[in-house]
Amino acid sequence: MKKIKIILEMIKFEHTVFALPFAFIGAVLGSLLIEGNWPTLAEWIWITLAMVGARSAAMSLNRLIDAKIDKANPRTKDRAIPAGLLSQMETAAFITGSFALLFFAAFQLNMLAVYLLPVAVFFLVFYSYTKRFTWLCHVFLGITIGIAPLGGWVGATGTLTWEAFMLFVAVALWTAGFDVIYATQDASYDKEVNLYSIPSYFGIANALLFAKGFHIISFAAMLSLFFITPLGWIFLSGILIVGAIMVYEHSLVSPDDLSKVNVAFFTMNGIISMVMLAFTIGDLMI
Repeated sequence: MKKIKIILEMIKFEHTVFALPFAFIGAVLGSLLIEGNWPTLAEWIWITLAMVGARSAAMSLNRLIDAKIDKANPRTKDRAIPAGLLSQMETAAFITGSFALLFFAAFQLNMLAVYLLPVAVFFLVFYSYTKRFTWLCHVFLGITIGIAPLGGWVGATGTLTWEAFMLFVAVALWTAGFDVIYATQDASYDKEVNLYSIPSYFGIANALLFAKGFHIISFAAMLSLFFITPLGWIFLSGILIVGAIMVYEHSLVSPDDLSKVNVAFFTMNGIISMVMLAFTIGDLMI
């Protein structure tokens, strides 16, 4: 039980609140638009398990790949692997089990989900390396998280449409924006050790402008779903609330005061994902 607790802390299991609601949104919206009905109970279960497997594998890989970097960074030196709470072999075993869960769940859904597994696995692995060579690492993380609603859509329908890709854009740039905010904490360290990020490359003030730009485009993509799908005024109300939360999120941080980065990063974005899910399902139920 102690090891399980350490693993859950290592992968920040509570951060599943970012991606899982959007996987559900993709499943529900896709299923109702394409098939005219709600996802089945089995689809709900297998999509959930696929998401748990994918995110657990991605976060564990990130911790394993970055173990040396984390050990040298004062902010992250107490994470499980550099602190010696988990061995690399134990982490690798957990990664293997997580990928096995993802693959098994995909095979229970449909063949398109299976065919797209290599794409998902590539980004799950690749994004952890990107900060070694490009400041676009935040966008690669966004793409990786943005696969969640695509996965939900494919899992429930066995198809992909341009509405699904618009949802992907919204989630990808929302993620890139809040990841830039989070990365401001390590701007000095990243610059010192030649790691790439928007804050370390462009400076914190410009990085926060990048984050705002990502979130403006994300908001526009979310808003577009109101016009290109049957979603109505309840969904629109949710999008406007999300926009207001984004504005508030950016008010919490400034180049001179990063003390509320964690509130802006976790609390605000956790609320955003749950608001999107609640208002999307609420709209579709009427």
